Amino acid sequence: MMSTPVYKRILLKLSGEALAAGQGFGVDNTRVHEIAAEIGEVHRLGIEIAIVVGGGNFFRGVAEQAKLMDRVSADHMGMLATVINALALQDALEKQDVFTRVMTAIEMNQVAEPFIRRRAIRHLEKGRVVVFAGGTGNPYFSTDTAASLRAMEIKADAILKATKVDGIYSDDPVLVKDATMFDEISYMDVLRLGLRVMDATAIALCRENNLPIVIFNLNQRGNIQRVVMGERVGSLVNQG
Repeated sequence: MMSTPVYKRILLKLSGEALAAGQGFGVDNTRVHEIAAEIGEVHRLGIEIAIVVGGGNFFRGVAEQAKLMDRVSADHMGMLATVINALALQDALEKQDVFTRVMTAIEMNQVAEPFIRRRAIRHLEKGRVVVFAGGTGNPYFSTDTAASLRAMEIKADAILKATKVDGIYSDDPVLVKDATMFDEISYMDVLRLGLRVMDATAIALCRENNLPIVIFNLNQRGNIQRVVMGERVGSLVNQG
């Protein structure tokens, strides 16, 4: 492991389910504070951290619960769910003495700042963690795509996508016991093999802008710091 961080500015992608922990719905207060503590440790290394959080712990627009709904309405509900998660994360981070700003793609001035690119970068430069909520602000786009977009806008060095598995596998490791894990894989191979890492739009955006993606297991404490410090953790997606 290197003694200095390999990434100075990162975009951390968290799923809503990660905040729900084992309960599957809502926000698990203990788990949110555990994640915030880990982010705080990395932040104290001098790393600039932006976060995009999903909303699947409250509502998932393409799931069974939304089948009878208009897709645009369902996606708007999903965007609002991400704001709830962002506020929970902000509260937990500030209890770690980490100054945090929530910026939303949909204006709701009473609870968060509107997303303004230059202001977001300034927050990062001042040592604040920025949580981006509301996805891209548009229906039909996932929070994975929002993570890719925001990472490019703030000129992040990499996207760190936190999951519940160790990296990218050839098949679902829960269902297929002999599934093989990729230590490193190209964007094109992810798309060609149809691997469900991030959606195709997000992968294509990263490929066009040569933005590396690290897929790692959030449930192993210290993994965020290990990735930032250059340790080989999880799977790396790059040009290959």
